[in-house]
Order: sequence, then C-alpha cells, then structure tokens
Amino acid sequence: MAVHTDSHVETPEIHSTPNFLRDMIAEDVRLKRYGNAVVQTRFPPEPNGYLHIGHAKAICLDFGLADEFGGKTNLRFDDTNPEKEEQEYVDSIQNDVRWLGFDWERLCYASDYFGQLYEWAIQLLRAGKAYVDDLSADEIRQHRGTLTEPGRDSPYRNRAVEENLDLFTRMKAGEFPDGSRVLRAKIDMASPNINMRDPIMYRILHAEHHRTGNEWCIYPMYDYAHGQSDSIENVTHSMCTLEFADHRPLYRWFIEQLGIFPSQQIEFDRLNLTYTLLSKRKLLQLVQEGRVNGWDDPRMPTLSGFRRRGFTPEGIRSFVTSLGATRTNGIIDFEMLEHLQRDDLNKRATRGMAVLRPLKLVIDNFPEGQTEYVEVANNPEDPAAGTRQVPFSRELYIEREDFREVPPPKYYRLSPGKEVRLRNAYFVTAHSLVKDAVGSVVEVHCTYDPASRGGNSPDGRKVKSTMHWVSAAHTISAEVRLYDKLFSNPNPLHVPEGGSFLDNLNPNSLEVVSHAKLELSLAEAKVGAPYQFERVGYFCLDPDSTAEKLVFNRTLALKDTWARIEKKAGA
Repeated sequence: MAVHTDSHVETPEIHSTPNFLRDMIAEDVRLKRYGNAVVQTRFPPEPNGYLHIGHAKAICLDFGLADEFGGKTNLRFDDTNPEKEEQEYVDSIQNDVRWLGFDWERLCYASDYFGQLYEWAIQLLRAGKAYVDDLSADEIRQHRGTLTEPGRDSPYRNRAVEENLDLFTRMKAGEFPDGSRVLRAKIDMASPNINMRDPIMYRILHAEHHRTGNEWCIYPMYDYAHGQSDSIENVTHSMCTLEFADHRPLYRWFIEQLGIFPSQQIEFDRLNLTYTLLSKRKLLQLVQEGRVNGWDDPRMPTLSGFRRRGFTPEGIRSFVTSLGATRTNGIIDFEMLEHLQRDDLNKRATRGMAVLRPLKLVIDNFPEGQTEYVEVANNPEDPAAGTRQVPFSRELYIEREDFREVPPPKYYRLSPGKEVRLRNAYFVTAHSLVKDAVGSVVEVHCTYDPASRGGNSPDGRKVKSTMHWVSAAHTISAEVRLYDKLFSNPNPLHVPEGGSFLDNLNPNSLEVVSHAKLELSLAEAKVGAPYQFERVGYFCLDPDSTAEKLVFNRTLALKDTWARIEKKAGA
C-alpha cells in the first residue's frame, strides 16, 4: 500500500471528483496495454529546493492512483544539475512525502543511471542520431529559429560518426572546458515543435555531484534523462504538469530510437493558488534574502512550512482530491484550502482556552482563595477525546477586546452594567474598573450569579455574548505567532512595470504576541499536534519551544470566508 494505514490517517474518498488520469489508467488496465505488468508510477522531484503545495497534487496523484490500481510508485530524484542540488533537499523531500502520508516502492536517483544513459548516447551516436556541437549557447539559440521560422543546421551537424564518438568520449574524459561543446540529438531543425530541433542531450559541467562526486563532468539534460529513467524503472504512467506537453514528442522519440520499455507521458493541470508563489527560484530568493525565516517558515507555501504552521496532511490530501485532474490550468482560491483544513482540524484539534491580550477580571463576590473546576470536553466533535478539569477562581484573564468602557452600538461583550456568560462557568456583570496612570484600563471588577453555574441561568434569562477566560492563578505564559498570507496581492507576480514580486509582500504577515495567558493543560502540548484556542483559532506548538518558553503558531483563524462564498454562490 502506498498510503500509510496508521489509525490516525484517513484517506479521503478518491472517486468523488472527475479525474481523467484515473480513467486513462483504468482503460490501459482493461486493454492490458502493458500486459500483466502492474501500474508503475514515479514522483521525480529535482533536489534543488523544498517541496511546495503544488507538489502535493503530483504526489497524491502519483502515489494515490498507483495504490488504487494495486500498483507501485518510486521516489526518484532528478539529480542531473549538481550546481543547484544538495543533500538537505533530498532529506527534506523524503520527510515531506512521508508526512503527506505516502511511502515509495523504490528510492531511485537519475544519477543511478548515468552509466546506462551514457551508453545509450553512444548507441544514438553510432546510429547517426546524435552529434557533438561546438556552437556556443548563444549561437545554438540563434540557430534554433522561432515559433514562426524554422531553425538552421549547425555547421557541425554532419560530423562523421567516428569523429562524434571520439569527441564525446573526450568530453566524458574531461578534456574540454565547461560550455565548449554539447551533445545534441539529430532530429529536425524545421520541426514546428521547437523541442524537436536538435535538443541538447549532454553539457560539459565540471561540478561535484552530491552523490557521484567528481566521477562525471558531463551531465544529461532533463529531456534526455527523464524518459529513459522512466523506461529503466518500467514506469507505465509518467504523469507531469501541462507545461511538459510540448516535450512529449521528444520523450517518445528517445524511447522509440533506443527500442526500450515504452513508458508514456501524460500531462495534467498544475495547482495554482491565489496569494501564493510556487517558483522554487523565487522561494529560494525569499530565503536567501531573509524575507522569511527559512524554507519551513509557516508563511511559506512549502510542505514543511504548512507542517510547521499546523496544517494536517489529511486536510491537504482532501484538498487535492477535491480538485481532481483536468487538462486545463486554472487558479484556486486559497480560502478553499483553508476551508478544508478547518474541516479537518475541527475533528482533530484538542480544545483549550487562551487569552492573547490579557485584561484582568476580578469577581468581587467570589470567595477569595477558592478554586472550582469546570469540566469541559477536549473535543466536542470526538467524544473519545474525553474531558478535562479547568480551574476557575476569583481573578481571571479575559481578552482585552472583550471589554469596552464605552461600548459602540451593537457591542454585546462586557461593558459597565452589561451581563455576559463566561464559557462553561457563570454569568458575570461588570460594575467598576481600575486604570493606570495614563488612563488605560488594567482591571475590571464584576459580580457573578452563583445560580448560573455551567453558563446557564435558572430563570431563563438570556445573554448575547459568551467569552473565554483563564484563571489568573492557574496559567502559563507563551509567545504566540499570528501568521497571515505572505503576499497581499492575489497574484504575487502582478506588479507595475519596473516592480518586483517582493513589492507584494504582506507587511502584516506575522504578528508576535509575547505574553499570552494559556490554561494549564496546554503546558503538555506536543509539537505539531493541533489545538483550538476557543473563540480564537487553530494553533500548534512550534519547534522553537523550550520548557521555559512555549511558542504557538496560529494555523488558521476560526473565521471561514470560503464557506460563506460557497453559501452565497448556491443561494
């Protein structure tokens, strides 16, 4: 099985949304296109950065569809560009795939096949299907032509087979400097598909590889390595995003010329989200320039960023499943991802009370030194989660925004003379306050109705507001990081002429609250586990936490704009 079957992992129903990839695979299985061979897929990331939410769609399709048809999926690193690839990225990618809920049949690298790819290049040279070109990169571009004009043959295109073999062997031996020569496939310089105009197969690059060291100084291009790597692994369905559709004829050409296992490439729509940038190059820029705190910054669209922020893999899988697979690119509202995350978090998150900006509330008629305990559910959506005892005492903390000395119209929370409900506890009525030297309210005094224990009045009177609280004598302090979208523009790349995507960074994407007050049970919080701070939002404990200083990240606020959008659309 590709999907982990731990008891806490729930695989969403994968038949709920149209998916043409599933239909294609089902037809191939029915027609026995590959005989009795099992469905074999692969997820082939380049280890030059961390995986982002766009990769989650490819992962779920590659692993999920293979699993549905009783097949297998390989994790294969496309490590053909040693100058940009690092072991750190290899490790992070493996962690992210497993976190998302999947495991691979085989762990592979394109570099595993460097020897075989080289031998196949020799085969194409001997067949007159490839040649060594001395043109510079600029000259190759000039010869390639345009979308409306055919390309021109390189003056080196008709070199003799023996000369090509000699030069390519010497390229491998390291005799020539970087950029001085390339190996090209000999196809058709007049092809309407520019990818077929004698594409480059190998370039000279004297760079140390993270796995092969200095064994090689020529490296295969993606278009040459990818299809053959698929073929070596007997991949039946090589799924990739739509920008590779024009590369499919070249993918087939190499396989057909070499006479090897006929893997097939199929393209689907990529995942694009509002307020989100999915260019690894630009994400790397954000990291290198210190615009964010690393690849796993909770504002980043990387899977490690979502994990640190508190998103669940189940919620992400549910989101991807809801999208299906089509042949048309579109853009999805980020709020849809948030909506499905809230749905999942609501089922999983342990409840707790936390006051982010505390204001002291003193109940004058509650006995001094007395502590009561209120029994509350750990998760109302999950009776098996049990209950906990929350201490209640004379002095409490409430949210500063839950009190107004002079309330505005339709303000139903606490103000002088106003009665409100303290969640799961009592009705209280404010009657006086204490201010500091500059006139700020520092303490609110009130009285409580002992008959309203549990938050219900025996005489049936109603109150319009219920507020959360924590006992001042039974709290822990914590730093709370309130995250919002990293970009303020729905399309981060939409900038005026001369501008930069950096101009769209949201200056309010992070607010740090230094001295929040939390109920005692949250002292036992586990890193990464989901919590709902009642009336505030969903949170998780950050890895920066220590025994002396807890740090919580806001995953999402409780407000769900997407649910309102859906309701309005259906009205």
